[in-house]
Amino acid sequence: MKLKGKTALVTGAGQGIGRAIALALARDGAQVAVLDVVKENAEAVRREIEALGVKGLVLVVDVRKRAEVGRAVAELIAQWGQLDIVVNNAGWDRMQPFLEGDEETWDKIIEINFKGTLYVLKAALPHMVQRGGGRVINIASDAGRVGSSNEAVYAGTKGALIAFSKTIAREVARHGITVNVVCPGITETALLQGMREESPKNAKVIEAIGRAIPLGRTGQPEDIAAAVAFLASPEANYITGQTLSVSGGLTMV
Repeated sequence: MKLKGKTALVTGAGQGIGRAIALALARDGAQVAVLDVVKENAEAVRREIEALGVKGLVLVVDVRKRAEVGRAVAELIAQWGQLDIVVNNAGWDRMQPFLEGDEETWDKIIEINFKGTLYVLKAALPHMVQRGGGRVINIASDAGRVGSSNEAVYAGTKGALIAFSKTIAREVARHGITVNVVCPGITETALLQGMREESPKNAKVIEAIGRAIPLGRTGQPEDIAAAVAFLASPEANYITGQTLSVSGGLTMV
């Protein structure tokens, strides 16, 4: 129970990678706030967390709305009195060539993937600074490290998240707060399946990427969660400003 006595906040935790992260932290003893835009999904994950013998809390929030995010973080701190671990996992994508994209889609990707993280940390970091410690783990993507065809704006937001995280890591290190990034490769989630089903072209691209993975399989949410749990653990006390790819060797940078 490496995280016994710790409190964690995981965004986009109602399904997929976020759910796996929330459960991994709970298994290590942390009480976990499940932040998601879909109440039913968040409630289901809360029940799974509490079945592991730790507390869970549901926060129904659209991370694109700063006021909602601020209220949710304040509610968490009011109820539990502390916030030790923040995992910014909420994300969204739509595969399309850049020249076929529209501004509405760009805005949604930017608001969820990048600005949502800014809102969460603007609300959470002052408390962590005051307490003199904490862990921030931001979920980016290998698309942000090497690019990805038909995901130009998505890759741009994830690259921005990596650069932002390194800078914040420098700014808050003196307060005992570490900031690291986990970059999933292609991972089996509802979002990935939705992109497959959106068009035969998408399905072919995803299949081709899967064949190129040296370890011979697509990632699972639990693969990403294990990396996050490590970075949240005492074993990672001296690690900050780093970017870890969890992609089966698809990218080696």
